[in-house]
Amino acid sequence: MPISKHVRRAAIAGVAALAACAVAQPADAAVDATARVAPAFNGSVYAIAYRGSTVYVGGDFTNTIVGGRSVARERLAAFDSRTGALLDWKPRADDTVRALAVSGSSVYAAGDFDHVSGKVRDSLARIDADSGAVGSFAHGIEGRPRALAVGNGRLYVGGTISHVDRHERERLAAFSLADGDLDEVWTPTVDDTVNALAYRDSKVFVGGSFHRTDDVRSTPRLSAVDATGGELVTSFRPTPPAVVHAIAADGNRVYAAMGGPGGRAAAYDSSGHTRWMRTFDGDAQAIAVLDGTAYVGGHFDRACTSGSTGAHGTCTGDSVSRVKLAAVRDDGSLARWAPQANGVVGVRTITVDQVHRTVAAGGDFTTIGGRSQRRFAAFG
Repeated sequence: MPISKHVRRAAIAGVAALAACAVAQPADAAVDATARVAPAFNGSVYAIAYRGSTVYVGGDFTNTIVGGRSVARERLAAFDSRTGALLDWKPRADDTVRALAVSGSSVYAAGDFDHVSGKVRDSLARIDADSGAVGSFAHGIEGRPRALAVGNGRLYVGGTISHVDRHERERLAAFSLADGDLDEVWTPTVDDTVNALAYRDSKVFVGGSFHRTDDVRSTPRLSAVDATGGELVTSFRPTPPAVVHAIAADGNRVYAAMGGPGGRAAAYDSSGHTRWMRTFDGDAQAIAVLDGTAYVGGHFDRACTSGSTGAHGTCTGDSVSRVKLAAVRDDGSLARWAPQANGVVGVRTITVDQVHRTVAAGGDFTTIGGRSQRRFAAFG
């Protein structure tokens, strides 16, 4: 039966309306809320790193699930970020991998492990990014590293570290990317755990539960040190109200994901002045920035529209649903991006791929938007 003119006109109008909506999408919709195809994992994902079209993942999983088939991957895995195809990159860590960083043809892993692919590696290892072979980079570490950052020819490490190769280090250390040696000059100190590191513009930003940096008062939880000499950058003095779980930096600002009561995400300028702060009903545990928009993950379920929470972290005023994931625009307003993950712990880590404009989240969630998405999701 032929289609009437009225039906054709309605169809054309509908297509035009859809096209107009696509063009008129707000800036915060540039990263879609629908997750791409990716492997699933049978344990938590703690760390994500990109190198070209490859995404590397670390955690406490022992298997990935691809197309319904379980494939052994012991706490480290890699796959094609475009297609989701699992790669034949399979170094084996004997305990949880908590941080990853990429430099050139090397992937650095840090965590709770003692061996990688059968070789003794005390919490820190360098792995060939293509073959998965474990490199000769090996150090004796007392304490546990929780964070890595790369820049200025160095690998920066933070955590609960007290000694490296019997040299005293107070929760921070650095290694040469060229020869793997411990940097004997870079020796900043903090008085409690480091949870996060970020490198930007010859500075290393440090976040955690500490109260002093280089024994200087009024430097709690978030500070910056010189990337070469390790001296405290005194011009950066933020005042985060709670423990800092994660940090990110771009050309203009430093971003922090914090605990509670409730949880907070904030942006600070180069002096440490607060540019914006958002409040949630649970800890913000991960943060990354793409084109001025901060992507936040944690174990919150709602974003508070006021800045206050009750004794148990609940929003005291109005709130909107943002289950485990949220985005904050450059002006501090809450974006409409809401993939809606699930779980108690929710999201543990967020990373962005600047080249391919992708935001990736890892953690303990098993669904995104009600659909199965086990512990890793990428949005592009």
